[in-house]
Amino acid sequence: MSDLQKQIQDAVISTMKSGDKERLKIIRLMTSAMKQIEVDERIELDDARIIAILDKMVKQRRESISQFKTAGRDDLVKQESFEIDIIQEFLPQALSEEEVDAIVKAAIEQTGASSIKDMGKVMGLVKPQIIGRADMGEVSGRIKSTLSSN
Repeated sequence: MSDLQKQIQDAVISTMKSGDKERLKIIRLMTSAMKQIEVDERIELDDARIIAILDKMVKQRRESISQFKTAGRDDLVKQESFEIDIIQEFLPQALSEEEVDAIVKAAIEQTGASSIKDMGKVMGLVKPQIIGRADMGEVSGRIKSTLSSN
């Protein structure tokens, strides 16, 4: 069992003891998503894969929030935001804008990227460094704007 998986299991136990049913529901959603992949792919998850799973859960909730805002459903926006906050507790600390810019700049230099055609190469280097620590959509936009201005 990976360190992160153990941390999440411990959170289930402590949350059950505290009686916080809303928090427990979200943590159980996380464990069930992890278990589903373990069963489907017959693998044991490592921390990197768990981070990718949790990052995907956050991304899904962000997409839902934008749709709920459009529909004027503030109650659902609040619930999704609450879920994001809990999931992010188990993700690595978010990167600052300066750190993301430094990673993007280094990847562009390392790949010798000069135009938007080189976007895939740059993303290939950047993604493993920032997954779960920054919004991939925003990072992708930064890379595009940097490569377009070259």
